[in-house]
Amino acid sequence: MLKNMQEVLEYGFEVLNRVYFDGELPPIVITIMSSPRTNGHYTVNEVWRSEEEYLHEINISAEHLNRPIENIMATLCHEMVHYYCALHGIQDTSQGGRYHNKNFKREAETRGLMIQQAKYIGWSVTSPSDTFIQVLRTNGIEKPLDINRDGERMYMGFVGGTGAGQTGTAGMMPVDTKKKKSSTRRYQCPCCGNRLRATKDIRVMCMDCNEQYIKID
Repeated sequence: MLKNMQEVLEYGFEVLNRVYFDGELPPIVITIMSSPRTNGHYTVNEVWRSEEEYLHEINISAEHLNRPIENIMATLCHEMVHYYCALHGIQDTSQGGRYHNKNFKREAETRGLMIQQAKYIGWSVTSPSDTFIQVLRTNGIEKPLDINRDGERMYMGFVGGTGAGQTGTAGMMPVDTKKKKSSTRRYQCPCCGNRLRATKDIRVMCMDCNEQYIKID
């Protein structure tokens, strides 16, 4: 199932590279891995090796795949802007890569993204513009399926394990997969991804990002 989403991201990279970067961006490894505190990241170092070639990585958070495809692609383009800036020697961040400056804002908005400022992380809050969404639709970029990694759920797992080279179910603990009704609500900061729970509807701000938490279930 995840393969379908991976293919959409790789196709999205090709489209966005052609439309917004004149095809300048070299190949890059796109991953979908756990990253609950952020929507995505770009690695400054070439962390992947393919034969004799070394490649950078863009990761899209597995915990945030439940967003609309337009927002997922906006995150992908956000990281592509970091990639572009690194290749062209444009200083787009400071404070260890956390704070996004006005250079980043300029380069991102040139490429169909809408950028807002947040406390501590700068011009980082990203959303797709109408023209960006139209580019996606024109090129047939759609979400292949509704899939998302929920790190708070428990799954079947090994507690003892088997010896090297062995297979079996030793140590397996069955977990009730039926969803139980809960009176709690979950909220998430749309910027940094921090989450909290509450037993009633509330309005709360993230003190790191100066953004209001949104209800996610």
